[in-house]
Amino acid sequence: MTRVDLLIMIIAVAALPLLYLQLWGPNYRGTEVNIIVADQKPQRHSLLRDQTLAIKGKLGDSIITINNGKAAFIESPCRNKQCIHSGWHSRNGDTTACLPNRITLSVVGDGIARFDSVTF
Repeated sequence: MTRVDLLIMIIAVAALPLLYLQLWGPNYRGTEVNIIVADQKPQRHSLLRDQTLAIKGKLGDSIITINNGKAAFIESPCRNKQCIHSGWHSRNGDTTACLPNRITLSVVGDGIARFDSVTF
């Protein structure tokens, strides 16, 4: 390993905390959640108020919980439960959906969204 290689590695490791703060810093917290059912008008709910919502979709009711500034699907009538397995969402731009039930949940806020999409 040459000195230049070592210098590049030191710079890369030193830049990691800055990159972490840029992508996951506190200024990207969402303030509200938009819930869209099929082609209906979006429902807006504050992430600052803990609540449990029963949202009627194509297959039946999906239960969405807002707790401690985060939102998640807790129950849904879909088969694979991908919406439930996606977990809690709190950052501006976080989005999850129950496609069979035609319900989309998106977190919105003042900061810039982290990603435009994530594929699993």
